Amino acid sequence: MLATCLGPFSLVGEADLERELALLREAIADSPAGAFGPRSMMWRINKEAAIFLGAGRALLLQLAHPWIATAIAQHSRALADPIGRFHRTFNAMFTMAFGTTEQALAAARRLHQRHRRVSGTLAEAAGPFAAGSRYEANEITALCWVHATLIDTALVAYQLVCPPLSAAERERYWTEARLFAAFFGIPQDALPQTWAAFAGSNDRTWRSDVLTVGDEARRIAGAVLSGVGTRLPIPAWYRVLTARLLPGRLREQYGFRYGEIEHRKTERALAVLRRLYPCVPARLRHVGPYQEACARLAGKGPPGVTTQLLNRLWIGRKSMAG
Repeated sequence: MLATCLGPFSLVGEADLERELALLREAIADSPAGAFGPRSMMWRINKEAAIFLGAGRALLLQLAHPWIATAIAQHSRALADPIGRFHRTFNAMFTMAFGTTEQALAAARRLHQRHRRVSGTLAEAAGPFAAGSRYEANEITALCWVHATLIDTALVAYQLVCPPLSAAERERYWTEARLFAAFFGIPQDALPQTWAAFAGSNDRTWRSDVLTVGDEARRIAGAVLSGVGTRLPIPAWYRVLTARLLPGRLREQYGFRYGEIEHRKTERALAVLRRLYPCVPARLRHVGPYQEACARLAGKGPPGVTTQLLNRLWIGRKSMAG
């Protein structure tokens, strides 16, 4: 997936984004459900609050890429306002998945504009990248890696507490994920064609030195997993679970210990979650944007009070509409 990382930059410009969004609009034919819909794998997986179990993994996989760690260190308020970053990230992702076509396209354009302001150079060498080498948030291989971490981690987290997907369902999920990539402006020919090819690409990337955990990545990861700026204690089991879900090489580079004691701790936590999660009422288990989308399709108008509160929790606002 990042095989071209040392080649010339290939930036997604505004015209490139609009071309992909036009193809997306043509593919979905202005469905009232938006890009996906109630029968899609994207809705089935991303409606579950359980995907938050993988939030730490997705972030740490992204930080393992030196471009992304440097970009977050130099341009993001992730440490000063981690909850705000959480809301901005999930607002964009959920609006693309569950919003109307217009809401989803607007979210994609906002994300692209935010990324346009994120560029710079590496202060020191990291992996195959020389000191002073340039990074851009809208560079295609960087976008592909962020997209890959989100898609792969959502499925990993889902399958921690929900029934595993069949081979056919994983293929459907990847087909929809390729469609989702258009919201980033990623062209289809930059993506693996099948789920097997996607999984193989991820595995090669995890083992390559393109992912090299540096000091900035370790600093940000340590702060995030200790709850800096949130006033909320991060449970020990969640920190250990995040370590468990990382590829072994990256886990070691981050300095996480994961032995028999830690494994037993995660097994106990997962046993409890697997027992309790199916018993949680759907009204609480399913994320607010999904419930807002279902109400919209049922013609029920604006989100109700409970959905507004859930939206506040997940995306920092009452509604995907604003």
